[in-house]
Parts: sequence; C-alpha cells; structure tokens
Amino acid sequence: TNALRQIIFDNVPEVTEKLSYNVPFYRRHKNICFIWPASVLWGKKKSYDGVRFGFTNGNLLNDENKILERGVRKQVYWKDFKNIKEIDIALLKSFIFEAAIIDEQIITKKNKLKSDLK
Repeated sequence: TNALRQIIFDNVPEVTEKLSYNVPFYRRHKNICFIWPASVLWGKKKSYDGVRFGFTNGNLLNDENKILERGVRKQVYWKDFKNIKEIDIALLKSFIFEAAIIDEQIITKKNKLKSDLK
C-alpha cells in the first residue's frame, strides 16, 4: 500500500489524498484513483486478496491489452496486487499519468461549458 501511495505522489503534481469508504482516494480536480486493501471489506465480505489499485475513470484509459480488470463495472477499472513484486511500476505510472490528464481534460471541459453558458 505504501509503495503504491508513493508512486501516486511521485507522479501526479498537486495530488491530494482523502479517505472515502475507509480507503484513500487521490484527486486533483476529481477522484483519479484509489488504493483499497483487501482488509477493508466491501460491504460485509472480503472479495479479493492483496491490495486493489483502482481508477475512477478507468473506462477512459487506453488499456488495449486489458491489463485492468473490469468485472461488471462500466467506469471503475482496477488491478489487484498480492505482493510488491507484481507491480509493473512503468505500466502503472503510465496509467496514472493518463488518468491525471483525463482529470485535467474533464475539468477543462466543465469550465469551458460554464463560460459558454454565461
């Protein structure tokens, strides 16, 4: 969990961390990603082992090789890690960087729409 957290802080300028659902979410303008340890139950059950690294707008990421898991979710995609050796740091950084760009684009579009309405 700490290694994943450090990767986020090292690669997303001005990122902030906020607990939601008892797990840390990371955001600039909107939530970008989260780290969900399996020890924090989803509802009343444990549904996986290790640590889940998720992207709140995973559906917008370029994931041609389907590295990220989707389950039945339409928007939130994730990758589970059972130990630190499973983390492909370069690949994870690329997803994080892309997610930060998407976050910036979303807020830019929202601000443009607001100014167009005035």
